[in-house]
Amino acid sequence: MNAPERALRVTLVQTATVWHEPALNRAIIGLALKMDRPETDLIVLPETFTTGFSNEAVTTAEGPDGATRAWMHATAREHDAAVTGSVQVRVGDAVYNRLLFATPDGVVQHYDKRHLFRMAREHETYAAGRERLVVEFRGWRICPLVCYDLRFPVFARNRVDAASALEYDLLLFVANWPEPRHEVWRTLLRARAIENLCYVAGVNRTGTDGNGHAYAGGSAVIDPTGGYVVELGERAGVTTSPIEMDALREHRRRFPAHLDADGFTLDD
Repeated sequence: MNAPERALRVTLVQTATVWHEPALNRAIIGLALKMDRPETDLIVLPETFTTGFSNEAVTTAEGPDGATRAWMHATAREHDAAVTGSVQVRVGDAVYNRLLFATPDGVVQHYDKRHLFRMAREHETYAAGRERLVVEFRGWRICPLVCYDLRFPVFARNRVDAASALEYDLLLFVANWPEPRHEVWRTLLRARAIENLCYVAGVNRTGTDGNGHAYAGGSAVIDPTGGYVVELGERAGVTTSPIEMDALREHRRRFPAHLDADGFTLDD
């Protein structure tokens, strides 16, 4: 009998991000992790977790090798886990809403948010990314995306290769998703899990930002059937849940909807 595949322990860190205070936000998250002491493989932080979702923060955006990248690398080593979340990063004349994925071995990969939230004029301030990222970590293939990307299922689609294998096992969304659209957040997270035959983890912030926008949290891990593995409420907190590869593979075996999926290509 084959040994069970290793579960991936996913830690969600839901914070009330302090407006435009990178060092303080890093310290708050670091303290929360020290107090919780999670036995984990993956630590997921919100979108723009050092500043809040701010167009003005482009003026103090970090360089590609800035303080937050170094902090994430150190945190990954300290907890022997990958750490991911997004931060404003300046590259030349452009600033990106850049998700960083840091692993304990010192590697830091990145994904630049493709879909910029025009209702907040993000597209007038930030540069858009183009390429999706899939990371392989501890036997899992992980596709990390950022906030507004959640509304665009074609870009997030779990594509099928020539051998009919799916591209990723876990889809991540780091977000600053305001309270008035909270039910949209919950609905779309479940939809992305169901249609992509994968686990989904979404991390949102809580509290009120410097623009007066309130956030209801609702960070969650969702299984491939759309069921909740865990869901946080409105308060700041840390929670860790395992997700099971054996259960994922069995679901795909019993319900191989990806074999009937339409092929497509994306334009730039």
